[in-house]
Amino acid sequence: MDLKQFEADNSGSFRLASRIPDVCRTEDCCLGVDEAGRGPVLGPMVYGICFCPVSKREELKDLKVADSKTLNEAERENLFQKLDEAQNYVGWALQILSPNMISTSMLQRTKYNLNALSHDTAIGLIQYALDSGVYVDTVGPAEKYEEKLSQRFPGIQVTVRPKADSLFPVVSAASICAKVARDRVVKGWNFAEDLGEIDADYGSGYPNDPKTKEWLLKYLDPVFGYPQFVRFSWSTAQTLMDSKAVDDDEEDGEKAAQRQNNRSMLSYFSASAEGDRAQQTHRFFSERRLKSLKSL
Repeated sequence: MDLKQFEADNSGSFRLASRIPDVCRTEDCCLGVDEAGRGPVLGPMVYGICFCPVSKREELKDLKVADSKTLNEAERENLFQKLDEAQNYVGWALQILSPNMISTSMLQRTKYNLNALSHDTAIGLIQYALDSGVYVDTVGPAEKYEEKLSQRFPGIQVTVRPKADSLFPVVSAASICAKVARDRVVKGWNFAEDLGEIDADYGSGYPNDPKTKEWLLKYLDPVFGYPQFVRFSWSTAQTLMDSKAVDDDEEDGEKAAQRQNNRSMLSYFSASAEGDRAQQTHRFFSERRLKSLKSL
């Protein structure tokens, strides 16, 4: 699993795929879809598909694949290695959606919510490797999603079930591929922002985790917000920004800043107060060689 291209630019969406086994081009296949990282406020969401010939389903089952949530990291890595070694009949593909891409999609003028983004990502992966049997995990109401996929892919048997990743081995395999990819991406995340030595102890990444909240507070810049590792459209992140970041509105921003004992956006562009002169200039201004008019 070569993630170098995504690591070089982790601000968008990236597809990664195995070689398609020759037997999958000549026999009807079953295909499973699952995701990893839908809920966390930190890191990407990864959708994965895994497919194999219907005739090889028992062999896939013999690999002892299981829902990735029931496995530890070492077990997932071991099973992914087995799936990769079974490349003569097992294929997989992944779509990595960066936190930046998720949040900008959700907050754009024409809203693109997480369910719609998930559906379209799954459909795109199925289109990539289309064959006969499709087993997918639930995204939204199972019946509506099953109907949507059946209409999108006529002639293919589609089964949508809650907990499909624990019921169907091919979906379990997709779950493992997605989770392994997300774990590796998060562990090797390349921060585009100059944040110095990064504290990697951010807990589970889920919004209700105290360690995650502590990390979010630590890396919240009052002007520029969060690094791209954070899904800034999540309510946890937005609440912290509303309470800790400076306001960009001229009149109301000044008043809000005074109420919160915080600096307003305007203060970053005006002459520094006597007590602020020794304060270090933010990298955004120093990198662009920007200075206050009063200092020129």
